[in-house]
Amino acid sequence: MSAKANLAPVIIKRKKIIRGGGHHGGAWKVAYADFVTAMMAFFMLMWLLNATTEQQRKGLADYFSPTIPIVRVSGGGSGSFGGESIFSEMTMPKNGTGASASRPAAEDKARGASGNDPDAREIAAQDEVFESLDEMLQGHGGESVVMENVLEHIVTRITDEGLVIEIFSRDDLQIFENGTAVPTALMHDLALLIAQVSKTVTNDIAIGSHVRAQPLVLKESSVWELSQQRATQMRLLLEGQNIESARIQRVTGHADREPVVRDPMALRNDRIKIVLLRDAS
Repeated sequence: MSAKANLAPVIIKRKKIIRGGGHHGGAWKVAYADFVTAMMAFFMLMWLLNATTEQQRKGLADYFSPTIPIVRVSGGGSGSFGGESIFSEMTMPKNGTGASASRPAAEDKARGASGNDPDAREIAAQDEVFESLDEMLQGHGGESVVMENVLEHIVTRITDEGLVIEIFSRDDLQIFENGTAVPTALMHDLALLIAQVSKTVTNDIAIGSHVRAQPLVLKESSVWELSQQRATQMRLLLEGQNIESARIQRVTGHADREPVVRDPMALRNDRIKIVLLRDAS
C-alpha cells in the first residue's frame, strides 16, 4: 500500500488543435489598409485630373518621365532620350512635343508671354486694341432698346487675322431682303455702328459674304453671284459712312461653302464678316 503511495502522479496534457477555422491573425487588416490607401490615391487622382489645366498635367507628366538626368542639360546615359534630359535645348523641340526657355512653344508666343520678343509685344498690343474695340462695340447696347436688338445680330472674336465682326440674319429680322442684295433698315443700322467703331483705328478692312444654300430643284444656283453682290453692298455701306476706300483690302463672296449650322439652308448662314486686319509687322 505504501509502495503505491510513493508513485508519481500521472499528468495527461491534452493539446487542442483547430483545423480550418478560428483566429486568422492581423493579415486582413493589412490588406484592408492597402485597399483604403489605393482608393484614396484613386480619388486624389480623379480630383487632380478635374482641378488642373492641360498645361499643369503636362508638367506633372514631364516630372515623372523616365529620364536619367545628371545635370540639367545632359542626362549622361542611354535612357529614353538617348542620354539627354527633357530640359535639353534640342531634345523636345526637335520632335515638337515640348519647348524650353530660349525656344518657347508656339502657343507661348501667341499669348505674348515672351517679354523680349518684339513680335510678341506687338501682337499683345494689338489684342488689347481689339478688346477695347469689342467693348466699345458692345457698349452701344445701353443707349436704347433698338440698339440692343441690333446687337443681337452681331458676334465678335479675335483671331490671328484680326478682329472679326460677324453680322447675321435671324428668323425675326434679316440683313438683306430675301434672295437679294438689297440691305434692310437693320443692315443700315449695323453698317453705321461698325463704321463708328472702325473709325477709331486705322486698321485695314476685309469683307466676306456668306449665303445659305438654295434648293437643289433650282436649275441654276446664284449663291456665288449673290454672295459677291452682298459683299460689295457692304463695302458701299461702309464707304457711305466715310470709311476710306483705301482701307478696304479684300471683298470676297464665299457662296454657301462655309455654313455655321448643320442645315445649309438655315437663315443663320446668311451673314457678313468684317475683319479689322492686324497691322503688318
